[in-house]
Amino acid sequence: MNTNEQLIQHFYTCFKNKDYKGMQACYADDATFSDAVFKNLSAAQVKAMWEMLIAKGKDMRIEFSNISADEHTGRAHWDAYYTFSSTGKKVINKIDASFEFKNGKIIKHIDDFNFYTWAKQALGTTGILLGWTGFLRNKIQATAIGNLEKFMKK
Repeated sequence: MNTNEQLIQHFYTCFKNKDYKGMQACYADDATFSDAVFKNLSAAQVKAMWEMLIAKGKDMRIEFSNISADEHTGRAHWDAYYTFSSTGKKVINKIDASFEFKNGKIIKHIDDFNFYTWAKQALGTTGILLGWTGFLRNKIQATAIGNLEKFMKK
């Protein structure tokens, strides 16, 4: 296992153990993060996002696999199992992650998952009916970034 594969392994092991500080240490000071809900986060925002998700995800469990990396880029697959706090519905989110590295740290992290599949699970009927729309995606994104901003002010 090369050093960037070890970094990814460490990141997800910390996540599995709910060690947000260990996760945060994997990111460069100028890192960025994006997924279907959290778009274009700065390093400070992504570090706070993981802390917030771990703090709020009381029953969150993750599994990770298929780690691969070279000296510049990497990939992994991870599955998140949790209860979506706004609705109380169980979610299994299947995520493919891609990474870019610089000086032994994550400089860019993109998580890719099917938003419609997530919305159907997390939101039930609303997700089934509106999960494919830009309207619902924008509403979820706005709520998520608002929650992150409130969390960061604490």
